[in-house]
Amino acid sequence: MTNEPPKAPPLYPKSHLLAASGIAALLSLALLVFPSSEVEAKKTTLNLELESPAEQLKQEQDAPLTQNTDAAPSPFAQIDNSAAPSETAKVEPAPAAAEAAPASKDPSHREVTVSRGDTLSTLFAKVGLPATAVHEVLTSNKQAKQFSQLKHGQVLQIELDKDGQLASLHSKLSDLETIRLTKSANGYAFNREISKPVVRSAYVHGVIKSSLSASAQRAGLNHNLTMDMARIFGYDIDFAQDIRQGDEFDVIYEQKVMNGKVVGTGNILSARFTNRGKSFTAVRYTNKQGNTNYYTADGNSMRKAFIRTPVDFARISSRFSAGRKHPILNKIRAHKGVDYAAPRGTPIKAAGDGKVLLAGRRGGYGNTVIIQHGNRYQTLYGHMQGFAKGVKTGGSVKQGQIIGYIGTTGLSTGPHLHYEFQVNGVHVDPLGQKLPMADPIAKAERQRFLQQSQPLVARMEQEKATLLASSKR
Repeated sequence: MTNEPPKAPPLYPKSHLLAASGIAALLSLALLVFPSSEVEAKKTTLNLELESPAEQLKQEQDAPLTQNTDAAPSPFAQIDNSAAPSETAKVEPAPAAAEAAPASKDPSHREVTVSRGDTLSTLFAKVGLPATAVHEVLTSNKQAKQFSQLKHGQVLQIELDKDGQLASLHSKLSDLETIRLTKSANGYAFNREISKPVVRSAYVHGVIKSSLSASAQRAGLNHNLTMDMARIFGYDIDFAQDIRQGDEFDVIYEQKVMNGKVVGTGNILSARFTNRGKSFTAVRYTNKQGNTNYYTADGNSMRKAFIRTPVDFARISSRFSAGRKHPILNKIRAHKGVDYAAPRGTPIKAAGDGKVLLAGRRGGYGNTVIIQHGNRYQTLYGHMQGFAKGVKTGGSVKQGQIIGYIGTTGLSTGPHLHYEFQVNGVHVDPLGQKLPMADPIAKAERQRFLQQSQPLVARMEQEKATLLASSKR
């Protein structure tokens, strides 16, 4: 007797095996009748039904208005070529088209990309043009010298004639500007092509967490728009000392678009800044005479006779004081102004319109500008590194105009601006001085102003409410 284990019974009865064989035969026959491509097509249709067009439309409607237009195209848009492509759903070419043989290149056309160290001479040499061609191009027209101001990554399109000589040269300087040089019987003709973008409005919301510039960048505002916002509210908010964590801003601004791509920004149309719980609203308005200014929602001018601070985003290093120990003279001496510390070379702006009484040296103040504003007011700017072009004694300046740059001239321990404010010949604290208002909207234009301003203010409210509601989901 052996110890071998008993054999396991078969897993399936013979009747089941015979049935399975029959099913396999039927499937083979089905594959002969229905090609495999049709089976795959049905699978694709089933996959498409998992996401219907109605569901996609609902997703687009629910998306925030500030959605990034560079989002990846949806799978549905790639397959359903009957649907019109949108900014967020671009139709991709079919695989067969992508694999098609490339068209033969025009032998008279050359395309070169600027690398580091390249010059027009090296690029012309790459396409077989002689050095004399560079001289002919650059001396043909004053504007043609722009072709020598090359940037890394810039692409030059070169067309050659039948003799291999330069027929035309053009390059795209930006998304909106292209320059072209074309050879004719009389030499080379220069042409500049400026494309006009579509202008639309965009909205951003931000909360101050560290600094205004960092929070604005995080929200989507570029440097120029951030500076514009600071200038608009600079009459009511001192951005050197008033900004606090938790302050908020809402901005509607112009966005320039070419072929679905944002290529630039324009003006701020409306904005709101909440500082220490108090909100300031500004709306851009151009009157019938063509003058543009910013006004409050009820039509008062945002522009006062003087701006709060003559230096953007500086730090106050010393305040107005009747008795302060001078850091260099080492004795108690009244400090009749406010010191704004900032890096050397930071621009200094005129606090208001006026006549320049002095643009030169003045004792311990070093390089100094003194401006007379009407009969009552006078401002002084000391320790400048230098004066802005065109600022001179006896000249006139406009509010916000750059008059000089922060330095350490005179009795100064470090780069800063010493700023003084006088009313009727008496020094006052510029941080505490109540500023006179500018003219409001004229009565004849008030209705027109409200028709333009009210929708902008309402949109800021709606956009913010939508944004906060979506963040709570």
